[in-house]
Amino acid sequence: MKNEALARYRKFYRDQLLEDCIPFWMKSDLLDRENGGYITSVDRQGKSYNDDKSVWFQGRGLWTFSALCNRYGAREEWLEAARLGKDFLEKYCVDTDGRLFFTVTRDGRPLRKRRYMYSESFYTVGMAEYAAATGDREALRKAEACFESMLRLYRDPSSDPYKITPKSYASTRSERAVAVPMVLVSSAQLLRRCDPEKADYYSEITRQMASDIFTYHYKADKECVLETVLSDGSFLDNPAGRTVNPGHSIENSWFLMNEALYSGDQETLRKALNILNWSLRRGWDSENGGIYYFVDVNGRPCEQLEWDMKLWWVHNEALIALLMAYGLTGEESYWVRFEEIHEYVFSHFPDKEYGEWYGYLHRDGTVSHTQKGSLWKGPYHLPRCLMICEQLLGCLEEGKPLEPVL
Repeated sequence: MKNEALARYRKFYRDQLLEDCIPFWMKSDLLDRENGGYITSVDRQGKSYNDDKSVWFQGRGLWTFSALCNRYGAREEWLEAARLGKDFLEKYCVDTDGRLFFTVTRDGRPLRKRRYMYSESFYTVGMAEYAAATGDREALRKAEACFESMLRLYRDPSSDPYKITPKSYASTRSERAVAVPMVLVSSAQLLRRCDPEKADYYSEITRQMASDIFTYHYKADKECVLETVLSDGSFLDNPAGRTVNPGHSIENSWFLMNEALYSGDQETLRKALNILNWSLRRGWDSENGGIYYFVDVNGRPCEQLEWDMKLWWVHNEALIALLMAYGLTGEESYWVRFEEIHEYVFSHFPDKEYGEWYGYLHRDGTVSHTQKGSLWKGPYHLPRCLMICEQLLGCLEEGKPLEPVL
């Protein structure tokens, strides 16, 4: 009976990817064949409503189309889409100091640059995945060089060549954000796969970053992972310091489970499962279903006005994490929870008329924003979720041990 369910879900996720999600983006205004790159701000039908380009999504889209080639075969339309992203990134998105912009115009002129390194992280994973798909060693070299600059900035923020007035004053209050070691974990894991000759090096970096997450942000006494803490890991009793982002924490949990799967480290697995369990317990809306965007660890009011919204990517991460947890532990409770969230997700987010997913729901599950893409939403979280879930379900259906997914 379970095998039939596994086979059914496996086919469902593959069909959602290859017959709904990717076709929507291929028919949309995403691919800018005139200027290169991707236009992700598209309406419900896939038509552009903002031609400015997210640099995050030049890297994310490059990763997605390259990953499709690596998992399902190198279709020319996917290779062309990947090349559009790679060429645009290299031509327009890297500043003279080596850092990346945040947004650029449709034809590649810089609009905005931010101090954090998330544009760099998506450049890294996109270029590395492209190198795996095409054998382009120069793309891999650039990915690894960008990763090294990220690592240097994390270890020594004063080395940032991009000198602007900071948003905050570390001399008054020095803080750290969990998202930074988190993206370094996932980037290192992907580079380890794409450059196996350096596997030991990237495993050591992953171990160090995971240790930082556990040392500073993992709070067993509060049963949560805190988004922001003081530089020594101590609790900051204000809205930022009390913030739990269940989606981030759940995404972190499967990155860490993925590492436990690779290394066999049972302590990492135990803590990763704790993070998943805590995040679902804190984040689940027992009245309406779905996972909140933000919660306050002490039950105080959240500053974020959108705290109770239900976002697509949060639920994508939960589907991956629950399948991985089930595959690693065999505990039926994770399968039951996977089916519960699967039912919520596919009864609320998909647009059955035009395809793909809405990204933003009100607390009661009604659609808040009808666009399919923005500077933050595009072909990344959903296709990644569908690809990884199909992989995990395939291993489970065939009775094989799970394999690392990054």
